[in-house]
Amino acid sequence: MLNTFFQGIFQTGTTAIPVSQFLLCIAVSFFIGCFFAFVYSYKTHVTQSFVITLALLPAIVCVVILMVNGNIGAGVAVAGTFSLVRFRSVPGTAKEIGMIFLAMGAGLITGMGFLGYAVLFSLLLGCAMLLFTAVGFGIPKHPVIEKTLHITVPEDLNYSELFDDLLKQYTSSYEMVSVKTTNMGSLFKLNYNIVMKDLSKEKEFIDQLRCRNGNLEISIARQEVHTYEL
Repeated sequence: MLNTFFQGIFQTGTTAIPVSQFLLCIAVSFFIGCFFAFVYSYKTHVTQSFVITLALLPAIVCVVILMVNGNIGAGVAVAGTFSLVRFRSVPGTAKEIGMIFLAMGAGLITGMGFLGYAVLFSLLLGCAMLLFTAVGFGIPKHPVIEKTLHITVPEDLNYSELFDDLLKQYTSSYEMVSVKTTNMGSLFKLNYNIVMKDLSKEKEFIDQLRCRNGNLEISIARQEVHTYEL
């Protein structure tokens, strides 16, 4: 009686899925999604919306695959729908995109009925990601800290090569990215991207610059890194 209630009204050669098997696939998919959510959250700045989506995504994909299993036309339509999916808000990180593909892959496997392979697949790749995160795989041993240097100079000062010797002395790399006027054109603001050789000499570097620009405004700040959410 219960299986009859869940049969589709359009009987066109599709096979009805027993309720017990349907619930089992959903349960395994949800367990795998929660496991992936835990793996992604390990030593990572997370947002609630992404973690919840990651936990539910395998079950959603599983249901889609269960519904189109054996129906070629519906399968082609679903494939076209997935190809049209775009995250239109902001780009995500490579780790977020990788977790989405892992969750979708697990959902596809459970939807095809291979629950054991789905669990094995999730454990292997999830543990690999945990291991990579724990050992700091891919993190540079000597990370480069890029900073932004702002120097204000008077309009009558030729700034083209005025600070080059100091920049070569205190920075390992530098690049002028913009010049703009301020204070009704009486001042210029020079903006550089720099990498300091020695962070402990930052004050000494600023003091040397102040002697060149007439003690006008100088600032050094870490370059902004935007954290986006999918």
